[in-house]
Amino acid sequence: MVKIPYRTYLTEEEIPKQWYNIRADMPEQPAPLLNPGTLKPLTAEDLYPVFCEELANQEMDATTRYIDIPEEVLEYYKTFRPSPLIRAYNLEKALDTPARIYFKFEGNNTSGSHKLNAAAAMAYYAKAQGLTSLTTETGAGQWGTALAMACAYFGLDLTVYMVKVSYEQKPFRKAVIETYGGKIIPSPSDTTEVGRAILKEDPNTGGSLGCAISEAIELSLKDDKCRYALGSVMNQVLLHQSVIGLESKAAMEKLGEYPDIVIGCAGGGSNLGGLMAPFMQDKLTGKANPRIIAVEPASCPSLTRGKYAYDFCDTGKVTPLAKMYTLGSEFIPSANHAGGLRYHGMSPALSKLYHDGYMEATSVEQTKVFESAVLFSKLEQILPAPESAHAIHSAVEEALKCKESGEAKTILFGLTGTGYFDMHAYMQYNDGTMTDYIPTDEDLQRGFDKLPKVE
Repeated sequence: MVKIPYRTYLTEEEIPKQWYNIRADMPEQPAPLLNPGTLKPLTAEDLYPVFCEELANQEMDATTRYIDIPEEVLEYYKTFRPSPLIRAYNLEKALDTPARIYFKFEGNNTSGSHKLNAAAAMAYYAKAQGLTSLTTETGAGQWGTALAMACAYFGLDLTVYMVKVSYEQKPFRKAVIETYGGKIIPSPSDTTEVGRAILKEDPNTGGSLGCAISEAIELSLKDDKCRYALGSVMNQVLLHQSVIGLESKAAMEKLGEYPDIVIGCAGGGSNLGGLMAPFMQDKLTGKANPRIIAVEPASCPSLTRGKYAYDFCDTGKVTPLAKMYTLGSEFIPSANHAGGLRYHGMSPALSKLYHDGYMEATSVEQTKVFESAVLFSKLEQILPAPESAHAIHSAVEEALKCKESGEAKTILFGLTGTGYFDMHAYMQYNDGTMTDYIPTDEDLQRGFDKLPKVE
């Protein structure tokens, strides 16, 4: 028997030529986006002032199973794809588990994350439409960096609103984004009406992704040649990120493997949605039945403790209403170090799949997450981003369950990116000053009380 290599790479020619649209195989579709004024379902044309037209069309497309990846995007993908599928032999040995653990490593680009998969598509479609600039939000900074890279490549200007607490925790993200030509502003800021309103209510707020989204959209609407680009949550993002799962499945097929368990960290849903896409397709179509696990921070537990309800996607309440698992658009999570998971809601498509029982969810305190991150980094020689470490923690737990039961299950998790901009967090963990925050039921109820009233 030939030993499975540590790293398995596809060739450039094996990069998927199409994205997979998971909604085409869902038995029931997510509830439609609603106009917050009329509560009527939105059309693609309604989204044209916010998103570039092709992205708005993809957002509303629930029937086209596969969508061709433009040639220009494929060429750009070749600068950082295909990404490796890695067998975590050292982690398996340390855990003394019969489980086979694989991870898909998306951190081998300057953004340090999977976010470049969607950023490339969004910048391309904006350029093809004749737009000159984009705006966006970013939490941990990975999405802002990725979009800055893609905008530099396709020749677009970019303004990034970065969640203030992450902006302060990670000053070098500013340097990288500016190196690629992007402008970066800590959010909430005094550059927009919604930012000024949020600051008036709470001058000391650390911000949230919901705040930053509101500011980015407000700015984009002031310029006909500008549009807004979102790094997670939306259907278009899950579509573009499906390249992760498609590559993973192709690589595992070469090895004669198939995952019993697929694990991804979950904030808005971009990474998990991309990794699980073809495996969820098998589940939906009856070809296989893998367990799919979403792992979120205990400080921002939208799936595990949220309400399945219509809500705004932003704190300023300028976005359409989406039916999703949410903590309320006014929920401001604690300043934990998983900035990319600090979002009040979850992708409507993933929320629907979770609600209908096709996937599981769990939440973890950040000290436990960093314990697993440090263990992993020592064994597998990659320093993981705090977001990614949520998936690592769950993979370790599942592997230890296999040790107890004696089952040799195959586990696949997503290593979304690297933690080189998160050294302040690692320093806090190492010196014992890191703390955990779990919102009380009363904390969450304040957000639920302000959910919009939709029949």
